[in-house]
Amino acid sequence: MAWARSLWHRLGQRRGLRELMLIAIVYSLYDGSRFVVEGQQSTAFMHAASVMHLEALLDMRWEHALNQAVSAHAFLAVPADYIYATMHYIVTPIVLIWMWRRHRDVYPRARTTLVVATVIGLVGFSLMPVAPPRMLPGFVDTMAQYSGFGWWGPDASAPRGLGSFTNQFAAMPSLHVGWALWCGWQLIRHGEHLITRVMGVLYPAVISIVVIATGNHYLLDAVAGIAVVVFAMVMVRGLAAVVPHRVIDLRDHIVEQRESPENRPTLVA
Repeated sequence: MAWARSLWHRLGQRRGLRELMLIAIVYSLYDGSRFVVEGQQSTAFMHAASVMHLEALLDMRWEHALNQAVSAHAFLAVPADYIYATMHYIVTPIVLIWMWRRHRDVYPRARTTLVVATVIGLVGFSLMPVAPPRMLPGFVDTMAQYSGFGWWGPDASAPRGLGSFTNQFAAMPSLHVGWALWCGWQLIRHGEHLITRVMGVLYPAVISIVVIATGNHYLLDAVAGIAVVVFAMVMVRGLAAVVPHRVIDLRDHIVEQRESPENRPTLVA
């Protein structure tokens, strides 16, 4: 695919465009995961029952009480719905741009961590589709209940009329929580002001509460989202520590081979 290599080379000369293209691909894969789970509704509900059973064994079934408490009051549910439907797609690009402009030396690792975590999440969606709590009896879909207050429709958090273009069984792991944790960590680690670091603590905490309160995720989904990002951080950091050394070792080996006596050119009289 010579045209693809040529396009990537030209984008490499304009690194900003390449980064935008990479992020756009990740977002497209995230939205396109719905095609993988089509026709697996029964499996998704079976997995949902298994998640709830495991939470009962671990005494972690808190989502029902939180969902009931929030959904009963519009002044709580509507802001929670807006946070769920909006912040996920606004804060993450803002933090990416901030890292690109202000902390470019650590941006590649941060961006790669986000991409790796997202890919792991997409694999999880594909292998284990899970119906969210809002689809189960006893839970309230706050976004459907208060859809008249926002720009989203009664099905999922997609814009009105576009509910079929989103994967409604992408509950495990919660990338809402995972991406929020990634954003929070960047703000805490690289923020120069106290308010920035405080926001880094509050943002993932608020998102974790919101995804459960709105009936979109289980508590274990949030835990899995955190685990995915932590795993991606460790993996990317490990690769960053190993790969440069291998590149240096290979370069030194090539230099040694070139400078060895047997490889030096001989002069012919």
